[in-house]
Amino acid sequence: MSSKSNEQHKDNEAMGECGGSTPNVTVRVTRHFDASPERVFDALLDPEMIGKWMFGPALREEEVLRIDVDARVGGAFSFLVRRQGHEIDHVGKYREIDRPRRLVFTWGVAGDSEEESLVVIEIVPQETGAELTLTHEMDSKWADYASRTEAGWTKMLDALSVTLGQI
Repeated sequence: MSSKSNEQHKDNEAMGECGGSTPNVTVRVTRHFDASPERVFDALLDPEMIGKWMFGPALREEEVLRIDVDARVGGAFSFLVRRQGHEIDHVGKYREIDRPRRLVFTWGVAGDSEEESLVVIEIVPQETGAELTLTHEMDSKWADYASRTEAGWTKMLDALSVTLGQI
């Protein structure tokens, strides 16, 4: 199998694992960063950095209660926040960690549903930094949330860019 077709197979295999069947809702966000692929990738797994760009008052009215990351294949994460008096625990498991090129993890809310969606992040070196493409695959029942999901990831990646620029 060629390298290109092997990558395609890995993408199809990872995407097909969401919800037990091929999901029909895909959200894709691409963002350029004026930082090395390594810095961008590391910010995706560092609890302190996650608290600056993914959650917290810099993005929305919420309080970060806990950020736990077990950054290894099979490891889990838990991002617990309080919004409008409600605790929300974003959880998932890391399926693939290939620094600094690719990160694959499940995504869900604890207690909300047993079903998880799948997030695939690919980072490509550029002459001036890195380009990140985030693909979020969700079951078709979440189709009404696709534009909200895209807006959320866009806002978070914009905050990541600002955060990386401050380091």
